[in-house]
Amino acid sequence: MHDHPRRDQAIAAALAGLAGYVDAVGFIATGGLFVSFMSGNSTRLGIGLAQAREIAALAGSLLAAFVAGVTLATLFGRRLNSHRRRGQLLLVAALLAGGFGLGQSGFTWPGLLLAAMAMGAENCVFEAGGDVRISLTFMTGNLVKIGQRIALAFAGGPVLAFLPWLLLWLAMIGGAVAGALAWPLLGLANLGVAAAVAAGLAVLIDL
Repeated sequence: MHDHPRRDQAIAAALAGLAGYVDAVGFIATGGLFVSFMSGNSTRLGIGLAQAREIAALAGSLLAAFVAGVTLATLFGRRLNSHRRRGQLLLVAALLAGGFGLGQSGFTWPGLLLAAMAMGAENCVFEAGGDVRISLTFMTGNLVKIGQRIALAFAGGPVLAFLPWLLLWLAMIGGAVAGALAWPLLGLANLGVAAAVAAGLAVLIDL
């Protein structure tokens, strides 16, 4: 994170917050599944295979949608070159807007699958050389980085090197709080709010 410009760090935090927001909406809408936290869905898939095939099918479809979003955003980005990040964020916005439209039309599950695709696509925004440089939805990895950098500080390294990773985690928590609070007001229409935020960040990312 320290080798990224401050603007990129701020946008990464905003995107982590967006992921938390969308994940909270998806979690409530599905009654316990995720649209961005795929480690959780992987566990639910395993439990479902042992105990509840319907849950396994739902978790599996979200996992497949997430991977499809990563694939689509990666292919899309390779065609855009210098405008890759903006184009990928506009793709995220379009997928969320599609999820909003489907949800408002009564197609809840297809709308949530598009939201999962959007969260997969979001992870490609800070990709370089085929690898994700900043994980926006995989907070377990970021918590590991926090612990590693705290250990490095005790060993005489930079004292505050953990802060950028902590900011990502706190941003996701804050986004999840906002999504949970907004759910009683807007329900699945919160995906429209998320689409607008993604579109706004697309405008800002390469200014």
